[in-house]
Amino acid sequence: MVEFLSFREGEATQEPTVTVESFTGQSNSTAVRIEAGEDARELLPYLDRLSLVEVNFPAFGDGRGYSAARILREAGYAGELRAVGDVLVDQIVPMRRCGFDSFRPDKALDDAAVERALNRYADVYQKTVDGRRPVWAKRHPETVDG
Repeated sequence: MVEFLSFREGEATQEPTVTVESFTGQSNSTAVRIEAGEDARELLPYLDRLSLVEVNFPAFGDGRGYSAARILREAGYAGELRAVGDVLVDQIVPMRRCGFDSFRPDKALDDAAVERALNRYADVYQKTVDGRRPVWAKRHPETVDG
């Protein structure tokens, strides 16, 4: 069973996280946790000092964390971005596409199911922050930016 999954080089950050409010009010933490409904843009001035941002998914159907991940990655955040909470195996691939590179689900995931999910599709359809070229861009490279 998979209790933690990381796609980063090296060791995962072990520093305990603090709330966004606590983080913006202090100067010594390098790990923060975004709860559902909090604005990831509050962290943009501090991206250079963050080593870990955890994004909590209180329910699998709550997609606000996807937006938080994309906001941070598009702003240049290169540290560990971890999805925590009610993370399901079928969400790992789209979460990775939005920029998550580690996962700590509330309930352990089946190893075989994770492997199947990660290897199911060779191509993707949407542009996003993970750098993979969408299938339409492979067919029509002249429209990549359009």
